[in-house]
Amino acid sequence: MAVSQKSKKIAIPIRLVLVTMDTHLNSAARRAQFQLQRAIPGLSLQIHAASEFAGNPELTQKALDDIAAGDIVLATMLFMEDHYLPVFEALKAKRDYCDAMVCAMSAGDVVKLTKIGKLDMSKPASGPMAILKKLRPKAKTEGEKQTSSGAKQMKVLRLIPQILRWVPGTAQDVRVYFLTLQYWLGGSEENIFNLFSYLINRYAAGPREQLRGLAKPTDPVEYPDLGVYHPRMKNRLSEKLSDLPKVIPDAKRRGRVGLLLLRSYLVSGNSGHYDPVIAALEAQGLQVVPAFAAGLDSRPAIDTYFMKNDQITVDAVISPWLVAPHTTMRRQLKRCLLNLTYPILLHTQWSFKHCRSGVDLIEV
Repeated sequence: MAVSQKSKKIAIPIRLVLVTMDTHLNSAARRAQFQLQRAIPGLSLQIHAASEFAGNPELTQKALDDIAAGDIVLATMLFMEDHYLPVFEALKAKRDYCDAMVCAMSAGDVVKLTKIGKLDMSKPASGPMAILKKLRPKAKTEGEKQTSSGAKQMKVLRLIPQILRWVPGTAQDVRVYFLTLQYWLGGSEENIFNLFSYLINRYAAGPREQLRGLAKPTDPVEYPDLGVYHPRMKNRLSEKLSDLPKVIPDAKRRGRVGLLLLRSYLVSGNSGHYDPVIAALEAQGLQVVPAFAAGLDSRPAIDTYFMKNDQITVDAVISPWLVAPHTTMRRQLKRCLLNLTYPILLHTQWSFKHCRSGVDLIEV
């Protein structure tokens, strides 16, 4: 995370606003804010999580005030009406009066509020955007071999900025939009720093234009889309099952447990709720296989790390999050789970459900 030598001489205020679904990237964003302020002393970052302000008039008003005062606004993962309706009109009113507004991975009406440079997503798709829509991965039919939709989307997402790099005009703003997605899904301190640095360097306007170039973004830092995690493992993330430390030797193990995790929490460094679970299971003499996949589809992690040659390699599975975002995927995930004959423990904020040989899906 490079900083320009002249940054300490420029303290022009610039207000960044992040409105998102929940708080799981807050710690990474706050660490990135500290690094950004070293480069741009007048910078502020206001973070608002819909899981906190929804239904809370005081926090909602604070979010509305910060959106109204924002210079660069990023809204992500606002799918549910309860989450985006309280701030929708404020975002809509601000989009024409800020340096940049990026709305991504949200309800369609929210995404259409995006306005950066020459890219206005409230208008019908044309030019590069229309062409890129044809690159979206298509779902396979029931009889075809299933591939993780998250993995396919990430592959396309990495490809698009490369395609657009040398295309002039609006294509460069489209490229920024997809780079923003890539940075966000990377989710680490480095990627959040790079995300806001990139937006500032390209779109800071008026007196804030002097701030361009003070922070030096790099290409998105990439992390595995599918892999295993362990706090004692080098770099903590790996695509190889063999990289997991053998905390419990095979000869002394009392069982082997698969633990399904969310990738976004891991890359953001927000694993404080996972690490004690792993340690507690190991303290009981259990070998733990903490696995993750891109997006909400956990089937690739199950197939890759809990199965071998169509045989189950764990004695139980624990999942703090086991959902599928649409009906077809729910059917496929349920079929996958029904093929497993070991106990499955599903945990949500509200309940535990334990059953053998399959589950009723619990959504949170």
